[in-house]
Amino acid sequence: MQIQVNTDKNIVGDEAFMHHIENTLNHTLSRFSDHITRLEVHLSDENSASKSGGMDRRCLLEARVAGRDPASVTDQALTVEQAVHGAAHKMVSLLDSELGKMGHH
Repeated sequence: MQIQVNTDKNIVGDEAFMHHIENTLNHTLSRFSDHITRLEVHLSDENSASKSGGMDRRCLLEARVAGRDPASVTDQALTVEQAVHGAAHKMVSLLDSELGKMGHH
């Protein structure tokens, strides 16, 4: 499973941060790794760094599943890590449902 992480201009992510995001997603979605060819991660700060706010860190996950249309989920939270964690668990639920219908998980 290839993971591509994209950030907007308001999210500062060094190599260690990106590695942590990839590890979190690999761990949470590991049982689907035979089905997911690519996972695109889009991280953003909806209010930008100039404004303070609540649940403004957003994670959009788009999974490219072999032989199927892409599946996507989003989550918003106080931190990027929380948004990634929430989106990953939503993706597990979505893939359980979609692949379960096909008898593949």
